[in-house]
Amino acid sequence: MNKTNPPRVVSLIASATEIVCALGLERLLVGRCHECDYPPSVKRLPICTEPNFGVEGTSREIDDRVKGTLLEGASIYRVFADKLRELRPEVIITQSQCAVCAVSEADVDRALGGWREPKPRVVSLHPNALAEVWRDIQSVADALDATKTGDTLVRGLQHRVADIAEQAHNLPTRPSVACLEWLDPLMAGGNWVPELVELAGGINLFGVAGKHSPWMSWDDLVERDPDIIIALPCGFDLARTKAEMIHAASHSQWHDLRAVRNGKAFATDGNQFFNRPGPRLVESLEILAEILHPECFQFGHRGSGWDNF
Repeated sequence: MNKTNPPRVVSLIASATEIVCALGLERLLVGRCHECDYPPSVKRLPICTEPNFGVEGTSREIDDRVKGTLLEGASIYRVFADKLRELRPEVIITQSQCAVCAVSEADVDRALGGWREPKPRVVSLHPNALAEVWRDIQSVADALDATKTGDTLVRGLQHRVADIAEQAHNLPTRPSVACLEWLDPLMAGGNWVPELVELAGGINLFGVAGKHSPWMSWDDLVERDPDIIIALPCGFDLARTKAEMIHAASHSQWHDLRAVRNGKAFATDGNQFFNRPGPRLVESLEILAEILHPECFQFGHRGSGWDNF
């Protein structure tokens, strides 16, 4: 790529937008997806996507809409092909990790299908584990002629993770943890979440590192009876997570849980942190460390990134 003519970039996934900005290359962005909101300055950019269904309502209502859309063979998201043509990007960043969570590579391919002009280069991210998040950060850096900057960024993030993990490893206790990525129906946190729990000094009870988030039942949750419950619903901020936990608390088995009886149920801002496989997964680890071991870790995220329920 010609370094004298920096590429015009459209990011269609929030984590990729954060990666571009963390590389110091926000100036290259000319468009974003509807979920890209960090850093706040990216909100100035034109929006190039939208969901194909209403995202309001309860967890159950949203889940029903998503499943209904998929049963119809329709895409969860729409990419504005006309807007992309207007913006003339040379690089489009998307993902192929989850067709439900964000605009996918297939969505982008459909939007580019009718183009007569030279198509942009599509950089598709596919992170399932923490190591793959670091790999994808480097892939974005390489695509934007910022290989050395990417290497520095990744090494800095890895160093911060290692510092927390080393401190947590030496602690005398490791509480058992259930991370809930959806509340109705219940879904456990998968992919990088189990790794983060272990690095923060916990024992992850549900979900497997590197694997997609699994559905679970209330009987499963009661049977394993975690010391700590952490809600991090996909796409929900802290206030909305707390509201959804009120519905969960009305379930007949909620008060059977040790974590609930001991005041160890917590809400987080999953949308800004745990659900985005980018640089702020380190802040997600900090949040977990604060929750699991408050006597040892204070990073200042309480009240913004997490809170008691």
